[in-house]
Amino acid sequence: MQIRLFIYLGSLILILASVNAQEKPPVQETLNTLVPLPEHSKALFITYAYLEKYHYRKLKLNDSLSAVVFANYIDDLDPSKVFFLQSDLDYFEKYKFQLDDELSAQKLDFGFQLFNLYQSRVLDQYARIPEVLEKGFDYEKEEYYDLDFDKINWASSTEELNERWRLIVKSRALNLLLAKKDWYEVKEILLDRNKRRIKSLYQNKSEDVFQVYLNALTSAYDPHTSYFSPITSDNFQINMSLSLEGIGAVLGQQLDYTQIVSVVPGGPAFKSKRIFEKDKVIAVAQGDDGEFVDVVGWRLDEVVQKIRGPKGTVVRLQTLSKGDLTALPDTVRMIREKIKLEDESAKGEIISYSEDELNYRVGVITLPSFYIDFEERSAGIQNYKSTTRDVSILLDSLNKLEMDALVIDLRYNGGGSLDEAIDLTGLFIPSGPVVQVRNTDKSIDILSDNNPRVLYSGPLAVLENRYSASASEIFAAAIQDYKRGVVFGENSFGKGTVQSLLGLERPVLNYLNRLISVNQFSNNDELKILRDKVKSKEISLGQLKMTLAKFYRASGSSTQRTGVRPDIAFPSYFTSDEVGESSSPSALPWDEIVSSNFSSTNDVSSDLLDDLYYGYQKHLAEDRQLIDLVNDINEQRAANKDKSISLNLSMRQREAEVNESSKNLDEELVKTELSFGESDRVKISKDPYLKESIRLMAQWVKRSN
Repeated sequence: MQIRLFIYLGSLILILASVNAQEKPPVQETLNTLVPLPEHSKALFITYAYLEKYHYRKLKLNDSLSAVVFANYIDDLDPSKVFFLQSDLDYFEKYKFQLDDELSAQKLDFGFQLFNLYQSRVLDQYARIPEVLEKGFDYEKEEYYDLDFDKINWASSTEELNERWRLIVKSRALNLLLAKKDWYEVKEILLDRNKRRIKSLYQNKSEDVFQVYLNALTSAYDPHTSYFSPITSDNFQINMSLSLEGIGAVLGQQLDYTQIVSVVPGGPAFKSKRIFEKDKVIAVAQGDDGEFVDVVGWRLDEVVQKIRGPKGTVVRLQTLSKGDLTALPDTVRMIREKIKLEDESAKGEIISYSEDELNYRVGVITLPSFYIDFEERSAGIQNYKSTTRDVSILLDSLNKLEMDALVIDLRYNGGGSLDEAIDLTGLFIPSGPVVQVRNTDKSIDILSDNNPRVLYSGPLAVLENRYSASASEIFAAAIQDYKRGVVFGENSFGKGTVQSLLGLERPVLNYLNRLISVNQFSNNDELKILRDKVKSKEISLGQLKMTLAKFYRASGSSTQRTGVRPDIAFPSYFTSDEVGESSSPSALPWDEIVSSNFSSTNDVSSDLLDDLYYGYQKHLAEDRQLIDLVNDINEQRAANKDKSISLNLSMRQREAEVNESSKNLDEELVKTELSFGESDRVKISKDPYLKESIRLMAQWVKRSN
């Protein structure tokens, strides 16, 4: 997942080079000229030293790495090719293979010079928007805006760039018209956004540039390695604390839009089931009656302040779905909660299901994350809260209710505590290796469940989707490797790496002290001043999140990139190049190591899998809801292949109507062929994946009997 420009959380960027003083760069308008701060060169030196010594992927500082950093930086500044001209890039092309030399010299000239040109190009285009709006648009004309940015060329002239922006503004105005705004309102909204965007240009800081620039280097190593500026570090700590009051979503910024980076399991956004990664927030309203405030073009910190608020109060968001370019904005109402990331408890229930005059009681445990109360554990509290403890209690209750089979629902579970993934696996297997970890030095640690206690030994399934990641994948893989249960759903995310967060203040202080002690530098007094400011915390240097290890299954196969492949694959809206680790070009590769020594339980045989697969395929061809689901997925994928959007009003209205009707698909499918307990019918009918999992588990139970 790559979030562009001024992200506070997520994958960021950097690049390093200098400009020949004898050559003049492209002309740029007057704006705040941003320059590196004294501490930036030292943070740069320490960051690369860490990467070189400790990162799992070993990259040489050479021309090849320089070219990657060069491309990353340009792509992150202007991914849509709407600001830079081809002549701009031609001018900077000569630095493509020089960034390794600049990095060694601790210079940041190139990154700041290119950024200053970038923001002047942004100012130039936004200054033209009032004139473009004044001329108006012909929405009966057949025009299209091309979104296949990888294939389109950079503009060769200012006139060509201006035409691209005319189409962009026309598209934005059309979106507002489709949302029932009149032309006067449309102009006012777009002009207001324009003013805010221009204002934000003058609020850019050197820290912002350094973060974007440095992360063009870190993202060359892998998508989970990134530098956090001091303000980003503060936001990261807030988001990882136990006292968030808001909607439970991590926000980032992509050009003018605030974007959902991730959704916290169990929070209001998660519970709404209508807010997803890469959705764009376009407006925020307070309470049930408050007017929506358009937030396109706002700085991220301003939008965050709008969304956060006292616990128990209502906030409403208008969002645009990722990839749904023609749909109308969706309005989502949420009640702010105090979100404790490690206290999103597992929940269990019995779903009653009947087929062929036989009744089945299938337990379902929904697990939003692998949580643990670290403070209580560190304090020595015996019954500290954890995933494994909560699931143990639920299993005891479900067993007393005489459940016939169990489904562990890990959909949208992005991971959490590795220890909890291991301990939870131990509730279902006698004992043995659960996961292997290979470190930077290639040493391998085998992490095992050493408790022979098994709390549940009946038919078991794990339900996963494309957003099940990390610790979720470790658990699902272990259940699969031990042949203890079956895995249903979509291919999981494929995040098989381990990160650690490293503060830069202490290593930079040590580095400065070494430089000062040598006493061979003309700027020794400046170094002392910088050291004292860092020591007194007057200057903060941020943090580095770095990949240090990889996970491997007990069988030796990595979960990296490939994820956990389900035994029975359900229809999926997502492809591997859209969502998941494999969608990132710099993701570490899949590989495998020697299998650990473990004994399978053999609860799942090849004959059982064949029977379940045959039963599923038969039902897939007969069940109305599954048939409609597959058709809906096929239609969406076909639509996604079209990388252009129409700027014709009538055509867009028809497309929006089709999209709105598909959103209501599940609500129309209340009646199904299956017979559930009365209290379960509506719930299950709206969740075809859980419904099919329960049906398959009933098939397993019937086969066993």
